Amino acid sequence: MELSSREATITVEVVRRLVAAQFPRWAGLAVEPAPTQGVDNATFRLGPDLAVRLPRYARWTGQVAREQEWLPKLAPVLPLPIPVPLAEGRPGEGYPFPWSVLRWLPGGPLDPGRVADPAAALAEFFGALQRADATGGPAPQWSNGFRGVSATDERDSAIAPGRLAPRIEALAGLIDLDAVAAVWEAARAAPPWDRPPVWIHGDPAPGNLLARGGRLSAVIDFGTLAVGDPACDLIVAWSVLSPEGRAVFRAALDIDDATWARGRAWGLTAVLPTRAALTAPDAARARRRLDELVADFRASTP
Repeated sequence: MELSSREATITVEVVRRLVAAQFPRWAGLAVEPAPTQGVDNATFRLGPDLAVRLPRYARWTGQVAREQEWLPKLAPVLPLPIPVPLAEGRPGEGYPFPWSVLRWLPGGPLDPGRVADPAAALAEFFGALQRADATGGPAPQWSNGFRGVSATDERDSAIAPGRLAPRIEALAGLIDLDAVAAVWEAARAAPPWDRPPVWIHGDPAPGNLLARGGRLSAVIDFGTLAVGDPACDLIVAWSVLSPEGRAVFRAALDIDDATWARGRAWGLTAVLPTRAALTAPDAARARRRLDELVADFRASTP
């Protein structure tokens, strides 16, 4: 298997050796896996205040350079804390990719049912992100999953036919395939973003939003950071917000019908359940957000 497709071996011992060899000032700090792990990167606590973030696959190594360059520039203009890199590590100790040491942000993954409605706070955050100077920012590309592409872009994004169609078809007999396909086709038929591209987070799902004390406290995991169509970040409207919260969020950001339609396609990538989820005892919970998205589409259709 080529290195590009092989998952890197990342253990506590590997991280401990990397830190000791390259950043001896932190060598005595405890290393332990973070409670929540991502798919693209592994994260470890380094002492009480730091985190180590390491790409699992070669595809995602470009995320390190983007985060190192852009997060320090974006952090001062955003109303919520984001991870800011403190150092960049090199391959070594059997680990083949670059990696980062960042400030640890306290909090746990946002549970929409246990926090004050975050619609206003999220609108403030994404409004500030979209207003930030995007000059020279990274375009949608392989290493950020082509987040921010147009709805008709055929590259390997989460909304490209090769990705989304099989996910929809796998639910035959369990959901209204025609309705979900209509949501997707309406997104592809909607006018494209015709203004200058803006900063997008790329994956604002609940696991990348932190909460403390019952409120949204930080936004993390900017691996899919890009400059492109802001419809991508409407993932948050469908994976996190209630119907009432979505109305507040949309009004605060003044989102036009075409962008909202394209955003529903990105929303599908976050709320399409698996067959296992739809046949489990709590299937209604797995279906609820998809049903809300379809209902919103139907309400917009003459």
